[in-house]
Amino acid sequence: MIERRPLLDLLAHVVLIIGVAVVAFPVYLTLVASTQSAQEISASRPLSLWPGSHALETYKVALFGGETSAGSKLPAGAPMMLVSLISALVIAVGKITISLLSAFAFVYFRFPLRMLVFWMIFVTLMLPVEVRITPTYAVVSDLGMLNSYAGLTIPLIASATATFLFRQFFLTVPDELVEAARVDGAGPMRFFKDVLLPMSATSIAALFVIQFIYGWNQYLWPLLVTTDEAMYPVVLGIKRLVAGEAYTEWNVVMATAMLAMLPPALVVVLMQKWFVKGLVDTDK
Repeated sequence: MIERRPLLDLLAHVVLIIGVAVVAFPVYLTLVASTQSAQEISASRPLSLWPGSHALETYKVALFGGETSAGSKLPAGAPMMLVSLISALVIAVGKITISLLSAFAFVYFRFPLRMLVFWMIFVTLMLPVEVRITPTYAVVSDLGMLNSYAGLTIPLIASATATFLFRQFFLTVPDELVEAARVDGAGPMRFFKDVLLPMSATSIAALFVIQFIYGWNQYLWPLLVTTDEAMYPVVLGIKRLVAGEAYTEWNVVMATAMLAMLPPALVVVLMQKWFVKGLVDTDK
């Protein structure tokens, strides 16, 4: 029997409400600023907390570009969001695919120096991206992959973390399943497709959410490998909106930021059940 303590329940709710307010207030402020004109934002000190009446025109400029009321010519945000979406999907799917196959090989195949190769991959967790970004850029440049989706995604699709997680999960799969599949005449790839993949569905979903957000929020790597505006992701585009004009259209910047939040938020909302289950479900 769980004892209910009203005072502790009230305290817990107060803490949660304060936490939500701290996290949500900047988002609300961004939303409010995106509905006002640049002149209203510049003239208001502090910024008004009530929505303005310029939301439609601001979001139109943020999505499709064009000239603002202040005379600034801004790029369209829709192509940048498409670049971010394609890059995030390729990175997420690529990471999961490579990690699944590599973990499958480490657990179910015996080959020379198997554990040495695994630990070499695992050691890369101690090397941040900044340490290896110069040689990686040199390789991408030599292969002619600058200003391309290949250059944006291929160097980022290997994941030691996901390989380790899938390997640990595959080690918990009962040997009886392997023997039963072998008796039924299933080869390695059929066992992988018909047994391991369905069992890994929740883990795959959780990793997809994490890796999609990781790919969507990339800034440093696209900053290095893209010089063509047509290949700018939306995160890089927001920085360009701030630094690219002598007079910053903050309402358009805020509208673009709000648009940039939508795809990751939508992925989290749609896959919330699978995401939580993949993180906490131990009944494999």
